Amino acid sequence: MLSAADNELLTRTGPGTVMGRLLRCYWLPVLMASELPEPDGEPVRVRIMNEDLLAFRDTRGRVGLVDAYCAHRGAPVFFGRNEECGLRCVYHGWKYDVDGRCVEMPNEPPDSTFKDRVRLTAYPTVERGGLVWAYLGPPDERPALPGLELLELPDSHLHVDKHHVESNFMQALEGDHDSSHASILHSTLENSITDEWLAARSRFNRAHMADKAPRLFIVDTDYGLMTGARRNAGDGLFLWRIVSWLRPCFSLIAVEPGNPITLNIRIPIDDENSWFFRIQYHPTRPLTESERSALASSSTLNSQHIAGTFRSVENLDNDYLIDRELQRRSTYSGIRSIPAQDRAVTERMAPEPGHPGIVDRTRERLSSADATIIRIRRSLLRAARDLDNGIAPAELATPASYWVRAPALVLPDEMAFETGAAPYLHGSLWEPQDLDAIAAAASARAGGAPAP
Repeated sequence: MLSAADNELLTRTGPGTVMGRLLRCYWLPVLMASELPEPDGEPVRVRIMNEDLLAFRDTRGRVGLVDAYCAHRGAPVFFGRNEECGLRCVYHGWKYDVDGRCVEMPNEPPDSTFKDRVRLTAYPTVERGGLVWAYLGPPDERPALPGLELLELPDSHLHVDKHHVESNFMQALEGDHDSSHASILHSTLENSITDEWLAARSRFNRAHMADKAPRLFIVDTDYGLMTGARRNAGDGLFLWRIVSWLRPCFSLIAVEPGNPITLNIRIPIDDENSWFFRIQYHPTRPLTESERSALASSSTLNSQHIAGTFRSVENLDNDYLIDRELQRRSTYSGIRSIPAQDRAVTERMAPEPGHPGIVDRTRERLSSADATIIRIRRSLLRAARDLDNGIAPAELATPASYWVRAPALVLPDEMAFETGAAPYLHGSLWEPQDLDAIAAAASARAGGAPAP
């Protein structure tokens, strides 16, 4: 468990907070590029780490991210006119460019130079990987973009989703690194995974669901942490699900080589809400039409939102549409989609008094299954305190360290997972394993007949 002081430090990310300063050291996604589909189109409200901002695409296609309120008298610029390379407040016509400069003041005399002394807060943006990334930190300390593989891929290789999560970003992020919950929360009573598409594409489904107490092996890396979650696959073999946490809020989720890779990104909206960006991408080829169709419709992604929002149909207000009959006869949770299952158990964990979206970590009783979560917390707390003492996160200077993958592999019991995973983690290999050959080799080593 954490002390109340450490829990507050970990979860508060507004301007001036310790964790807020740390997160503002990094480039972070703030919206999907598809939310700004055309030049001079509608502006989009963006709330990020307790700041109210406005995104717009100007006449030249550049994306601006500026203060949501006019510098004149605080009118909301959301109602403004996006025209001729600027966003014009409709109250008095003050117009701002993507850098926040006031370029026109029609209610001032023509010879006035007052506009030259007025600016909105504006943050630099970059479009990569189907997302708009922004840097909200000190201008003279701007780092390079993280060297994530997906940022170098064309749109044909990517599928991007965005969801509103009604909890602090940390408890959502911790769920991405809770290895043991997947084979319990997401299971059926027949010990399969609840999502049919995932079950159909996974050759490891049986081992993943049968061994519900994986052993965790955690490795410190230049980018954060890598966890090998080991499950017994029988016949001298282990199933390894290798998940990476990339500071501060990126999580690569293990998938079998050959399939699209999954990156989860958790971004604070405020202290009790967060954005969940999920990018699925294939590193070596375009996504097929069948993959795109499955990614768009599979309950794995729960892409069904309330119209006009990023809030899921299954949500806090309707108890995530839990079906008790389904729970009795078919699935462990009775909740249809995997993301809704996750949100149901995390959005309203035992809350801090007065803060329903923030879990009170002083009440926890952590076990060995929580080792990765404990290490992530310690890492973030240490990095935040180091920054307070003038020490910047080391990974900002090594963006290439973020180029990593997250394979799920079957390996012989005597092989270290780092050795078996090496060609998949950082190399060019992303082809499916030959499981028949692996099983035959294991059987031969054991002196028995080939596995069926």
